[in-house]
Amino acid sequence: MRKRHLETSIFGDPEHDHEEPHGRASADARASVEGDAPLRGRAESRRAHRRKGRRRIIVLVVALSLVAGAGAAAILVLRPFMSSMSVSNDYVGSGSGAVTVVVHPGDAGRTIAAALEKAGVVKSAEAFLDASAKDPRAGSIQPGTYTLHAHMSAASSLAMLLDPANRSVQRVTIREGLWVSEIIHELSARTGRPLADYTLALQDPVMLGLPTAAKGSADGYLFPSTYEFDASVTAAEQLHTMVAKSLEELDKLGVTPDKMQRVLTIASIVEAEASASADRPKVARVIENRLAIQMPLQMDSTVHFISQRRGKAGTTDAERLDKSPYNTYLVTGLPPGPIDSPGLSAMKAAVSPAPGPWLYFVAVNPQTGETRFAVGPDGHAANVKLFQKWCSDHPGKC
Repeated sequence: MRKRHLETSIFGDPEHDHEEPHGRASADARASVEGDAPLRGRAESRRAHRRKGRRRIIVLVVALSLVAGAGAAAILVLRPFMSSMSVSNDYVGSGSGAVTVVVHPGDAGRTIAAALEKAGVVKSAEAFLDASAKDPRAGSIQPGTYTLHAHMSAASSLAMLLDPANRSVQRVTIREGLWVSEIIHELSARTGRPLADYTLALQDPVMLGLPTAAKGSADGYLFPSTYEFDASVTAAEQLHTMVAKSLEELDKLGVTPDKMQRVLTIASIVEAEASASADRPKVARVIENRLAIQMPLQMDSTVHFISQRRGKAGTTDAERLDKSPYNTYLVTGLPPGPIDSPGLSAMKAAVSPAPGPWLYFVAVNPQTGETRFAVGPDGHAANVKLFQKWCSDHPGKC
């Protein structure tokens, strides 16, 4: 009976669930009173748990929304970048039309690349630099004006810059033996620069890079050669380039600064007096031999420098009486400075004169440049007669 009671009290009696005996009602009432608080606690706990769950869902939804929003923003921000990554920074092909681009002396690769991009030749400077990095010849691009095409591939533009056929530049050839006055006239005529620009530049020896020994005069220091001057190169810059070239050649010959003026002065006389390369070291020796015994040089070329006259061989009596320090008929020793711009051959002769005892020489045929050398006055007199014979055969040439 006790066991049955316990079972029915705990689990209920299915057969008597519809009955409400007095004893059961009392038990239920007590359970209701005694167990109400725990039941409410459990209900509250379940509601709290449900609220936490809802909050977790809300947080998750918000987080997912933020992630989605960030992803969308990232796509919007990165889309142009990704597009640029997928689009080439270089054109394809050899382009079309004609575009002029100037490469200035000293322009670096980046400068050239920027000029090409600005002119519309290449799509980007970076593309040209990339192409240059792959071609070791890129560093040999010469200054000048180039005719290229619009919208070229970087590799095609580089190839055209390396082809001399696409390059035009002002070339000026200054021949050996010219006076400064003749040189600046030639430069002006060839480059289009006003003659006054050169005259003004000659007044600033420091800007021209002349050594102190030159005493402010460019005579002898404008090296004769063929120069390529860009249209933007000023008159002063042109002259500076020529002076620098002269100093460079003297340095190569081992001529120290304290000897430059003397070497150039002798070389300038050699340049004027001897047209044949084989005769120049011998003329230099005659000069040195006369200087050694303090014998006047008696060079017609120095007298021509005074009068700035060309076209006739020899000198007149009046010209030989000129009181200028450049008149080597009257003044013993070298003139104050060079009388023209000597070339490399004359410089070498002045540095290394040929061994020999000669004190005289004369061009017996000024037309061909044939020159005779003599040790004494008698031999020289015989050679002078040959010169006079040529003059009589060529009226107006002497």
